[in-house]
Amino acid sequence: MPDVRGHLLPIYVLADESGSMMDQMKELNNGLASLHEALLGEPMTAAKVRFSIMGFSHDVVLRLHLADLRTESQLPALVDRGTTSYSAAFQALLTQIPVDVNHLKTQRYAVHRPAVFFLSDGKPDHDDRWRPIHQSLTDRQRTLGAPNIIACGIGAADPSTILSVATQPDYAFVAIAGVDIGQSVAKFCTALTKSVIASGRSMTEGSAELRFDKPEGFSMAIDVV
Repeated sequence: MPDVRGHLLPIYVLADESGSMMDQMKELNNGLASLHEALLGEPMTAAKVRFSIMGFSHDVVLRLHLADLRTESQLPALVDRGTTSYSAAFQALLTQIPVDVNHLKTQRYAVHRPAVFFLSDGKPDHDDRWRPIHQSLTDRQRTLGAPNIIACGIGAADPSTILSVATQPDYAFVAIAGVDIGQSVAKFCTALTKSVIASGRSMTEGSAELRFDKPEGFSMAIDVV
């Protein structure tokens, strides 16, 4: 068997690009740019991560794919557009993640369970049609690389829906009512940055633990439902 070249953690930011996010896009893009800058300052940590950005509305656009952030000059911008299809979002992940995991394995990397950071400010279109797709995505018996999903809801997002999106209750968060939505997005990005760095560091230490602390200004969704 060929020697393993290294260990990698695929990370996916799955961000709502629906029209209701228009006023929050600047904060979100600025937050991702800050994450990139922070990872450039942590090259050993960044080496353990492959970073993807997927923007979803009525469809999904793969804006960054399995990037080694050390080699990126800047990150692509998310753009407000369309409606809010959770079905499209999770179908895109269900299609993409097994392909990506297989690709990295063929490159002789040991691949740790992918992490998805989900952010939405609204309720999904078409009620519950997304649920069976999400179930398939997170079924470790059926889907190669079935991910851990950390879900954060802002604005009109429903706490019970956010709780259902997350793969475990302590991965589900909603912004506290009355908190400025733009600030909630900024705090999400801060928590995301800390999580990516902490998780990457854990891999360099051999523990490969996904770490994410509750963002400032958010509550556990299970406490709001």
